[in-house]
Amino acid sequence: MEGAELVTRGVRELLPVLRDRAQETEDRRTLSSEHLKSLASTGFFRLLQPAWCGGLEADPVTFFGCVRDIAAACGSTGWVASVIGVHNWQLALFPEQAQQDVWGADPGTLMSSSYAPTGTIQEVDGGFRVRGRWSFSSGCDHATWVLLGGIVPGEGDAPADFRTFLLPAADYTIEDVWHTIGLRGTGSNDIVVSDAFVPAYRSLSFGDTARCLGPGQELNPGPLYRIPYGSIFPYTITTPIIGMATGMYDAHVTHMRERVRAAYAGVRAAEDPYSQVRVARAAADVDAAWLTLTADMNELMALATAGDKLPMRLRLRARRNQVRGTELAIQAVDRLFENSGGRAIYTSHPIQRFWRDAHAGRVHAINDPERALSMYGCGEFGLSVADAMV
Repeated sequence: MEGAELVTRGVRELLPVLRDRAQETEDRRTLSSEHLKSLASTGFFRLLQPAWCGGLEADPVTFFGCVRDIAAACGSTGWVASVIGVHNWQLALFPEQAQQDVWGADPGTLMSSSYAPTGTIQEVDGGFRVRGRWSFSSGCDHATWVLLGGIVPGEGDAPADFRTFLLPAADYTIEDVWHTIGLRGTGSNDIVVSDAFVPAYRSLSFGDTARCLGPGQELNPGPLYRIPYGSIFPYTITTPIIGMATGMYDAHVTHMRERVRAAYAGVRAAEDPYSQVRVARAAADVDAAWLTLTADMNELMALATAGDKLPMRLRLRARRNQVRGTELAIQAVDRLFENSGGRAIYTSHPIQRFWRDAHAGRVHAINDPERALSMYGCGEFGLSVADAMV
């Protein structure tokens, strides 16, 4: 059995444990170390990692399929797995020395991130000075490096560049601010940098990644590392939401098999034709979201593997379908919640947790539907779509 298949099997065998610990994870407001070690032991974090340090360079659909399954068992675990797991893909685009800094001594080293450019960047000899606060760094308690987004000032008001900066744990502190209504178990706390020097080789331009380029491609020439950042990273957010919708669907069907509608003279909910229609519509939305995302990613990978250029129309379509995938998943989640009855609102019921987690994921900036859909429309009308590259 191939390495990626072994990982997929290992993840599936772990799902009952993740499901049983979902409430504990929420109560802790972060994944336990044991929880994360169990996931790492399956090889999951090696899926998008380069081969030179023991990674599998697996097909992205394999990675996202595992994310979907994990999130269907526990939304917070699926979110953290997706976000932390994809960082191995981005680090593979950094200069070789940056990769050595992180993986040279321990290929199992993990990174968290926060890409909104809320800090201050100053270009200096040999690199950059980084200061500020970055929020929503999911899984940061289990990472020893962080990837931070920042704008490098140019002349006047125009930025010179938008870059990702790689910092070791010694250069930042974590502030526990994560008290939320959803995704409570992700430990998405704030990263605070008082004043750190980041050598130039530990930074990566978003302009390069928008062009499917990166200095790390010399070391990692495989097709996986020629996929657009603007396709890989949005999937990192939408896929766990689809997984949450899948988990909610399964929990809902189990719940409805046992539910008797007292307000309707004891009719079994599973025999209600209106309820059956809602379930069918929800299932169709979840399936449509997942099948469309995988079809787009398969097409991108096929072109990258063949060494062909990835057309802008395909890249825009993938971004369009990603944000629509989130919308469809949320639509399914809401329909199922409305169909679940009053007992689903108890905190002991997984349905309400999936509903809260999915809606918390929905407000991530990458799920802004109007922005993504307008970029697709610009492309169709032959207008500028520069923003779509990021």
